[in-house]
Amino acid sequence: MVPPLVRQERSEARLRAQPVSASATATIFAVTVAALYFGREVLMPLALAILLSFVLAPLVLWLRRWRVGRVPSVIVAVLLAILVICGIAALIGGQVAQLAENLPRYEYTINRKIQSLRSAAAGSGIVEHASSMLSDLRKELTRGSESTNRPATSASGGTASATEEQKPLPVEIREPPATPLQVIRGVIEPLWAPLATAGIVIIFLVFILLQREDLRDRFIRLAGLHDLQHTTQALDDGVSRLSRYFLVESAINAAFGLLIGTGLFFIGVPNPVLWAILAMLLRFLPYIGAWIAAFFPAVLALAVDPNWSMLVWTIGLFAVIEFIMGQVVEPLLNAHSTGLSPVAVVVAAAFWAWLWGPIGLVLSTPLTVCLVVVGRHVEHLQFLDVLLGDNPALAPEESFYQRMLAGDPNEAARYAEEFLQQNPLSAYYDEIAVKGLALAQLDVNRGVLDHDRREQIRDAVDELVDDLSDHDDAPGPAAGEGAADGASPRSGEHEEAGKRDASVLCVAGRGSLDEASAIMLAQLLRKRGIEARVIANREMSPANIQRLDAHGVRIVCLAYLEPGGFTSARYLVRRARRRLPQARIFLGLWARPLAESDRDNAVKQSEADVVVASLAEAVDRIAGEADGGKATAGGTADPQRPLTETSSSARAWPR
Repeated sequence: MVPPLVRQERSEARLRAQPVSASATATIFAVTVAALYFGREVLMPLALAILLSFVLAPLVLWLRRWRVGRVPSVIVAVLLAILVICGIAALIGGQVAQLAENLPRYEYTINRKIQSLRSAAAGSGIVEHASSMLSDLRKELTRGSESTNRPATSASGGTASATEEQKPLPVEIREPPATPLQVIRGVIEPLWAPLATAGIVIIFLVFILLQREDLRDRFIRLAGLHDLQHTTQALDDGVSRLSRYFLVESAINAAFGLLIGTGLFFIGVPNPVLWAILAMLLRFLPYIGAWIAAFFPAVLALAVDPNWSMLVWTIGLFAVIEFIMGQVVEPLLNAHSTGLSPVAVVVAAAFWAWLWGPIGLVLSTPLTVCLVVVGRHVEHLQFLDVLLGDNPALAPEESFYQRMLAGDPNEAARYAEEFLQQNPLSAYYDEIAVKGLALAQLDVNRGVLDHDRREQIRDAVDELVDDLSDHDDAPGPAAGEGAADGASPRSGEHEEAGKRDASVLCVAGRGSLDEASAIMLAQLLRKRGIEARVIANREMSPANIQRLDAHGVRIVCLAYLEPGGFTSARYLVRRARRRLPQARIFLGLWARPLAESDRDNAVKQSEADVVVASLAEAVDRIAGEADGGKATAGGTADPQRPLTETSSSARAWPR
């Protein structure tokens, strides 16, 4: 775990280097986009070949395990891929030809539905009004043209009447019959660009599969030999993400096409095999592919069925299956396999479609996965992982601090409730809230957080603590079940509140941030059945301490996020001891990890009775003091033996 001070120093260093890095990054981005755009004729086939190599590489490796040579393995794999693609194309072509033959039979149904739509619109008067308006507008335009031409006609005398009687002569242009060469050219020209692209893809694919190991070694050499482990990890990460993406997406899309074809067959839409194949292929287009595939069978259903039921069933079939696949199956099978956020998928689809057209739309997700992997493993390109990746942009404590700065405790409470489903309340305060306040204290030390903002943070924390008051200091469902039954898991301790002859005074060590931590401590103590109240640091000043209500106070806990050199804590302990000589003095150093020797030194320097390093430890020790050294829920409480820190940094924050 990186200490907060070290993390802050790193952030400051990044801020100092930001202008140069930002300008260099913008320049690199502009040059890269320009190169991708102007070099798309070569780069698109290369990208397709690289992605196809990920699909065919397992087959090549499997053939080589059966002692088939490298070249024969590659040739067999590529030929098999070509045969599969050609077979699918031939099947689609046959289905399209059959559909074209049957289209004239649907003409009557289409005309009938158009007439019904016109009748429905006519009943509402929309068509009549629109037609009448257009007719009147045409008459006005014609009348204006006649009035403009009439003077010229009268000036020309009898010649004008002769001109009016003249009629235009029809002219017919006949082209000579096409030669065989022109016929061949007319057939080949539309296919030339796709065939050329396919040929380049095949050439790239063959060489990539043949030189796969050599290309990998050259990439490692280009990345640098000083960190082979890191480079190899980046390659493995990219390969595993892309391989899993292609495998899972292919399986999901194949199942989608199968379900669509079966459903259309039972609905009665013609050529269900064609629509199943198109649905499977088009669904590789993010978000819009399934609905593009739905358009064609929906139009055909409109043409085939005299009624509207087939159209409704077709659209409903696509909507239901796409919802199940997109919202249930894909999150279950494809969760975190690509490492992309949902927003990144949409933005990447728009960007690559603008850059490379339909092929860019198909390649958008795999190409963006490669960018995220690069950003995850190359320090200077980490912004790619931040912008496009699915990892949280802010650490939990940073998110907490940001919510408090923004004065939004409700949002912080929502994330806290997710954390509290598996962890106790004290763990949230120690591992998230206190660390967030420690970041605020670092900003105070840097002079960038003024008094008003600190007061705002204190008030936001106070509201957050109140929002979390229904949660018991116990993890998981047990707390919720207890609350539902009207009694918490610590209800026995709550009942003992009157029996515990103890009152705790939680004192803010220096300012508003320390007071915020004291508010959290007081709530945890009350949940243990211990009376606790919070006072600000100014109430312990020499001018105000004599007015302090000391009745029943047995324990004073001084809350510090950062005590400095213990000078402030020592004088505060002395004032508390003079005003409350019977009370035991606890010193809480929440943001400082303490070893055994550090605790002894803190006790010596501050003159406190007990030093604790977390809210959970403070609650357990104070509960032990209140029970006279009896065992508490946190373990055996020995008032003379300092306890170790009880919070665990291994708890997982929900994403």
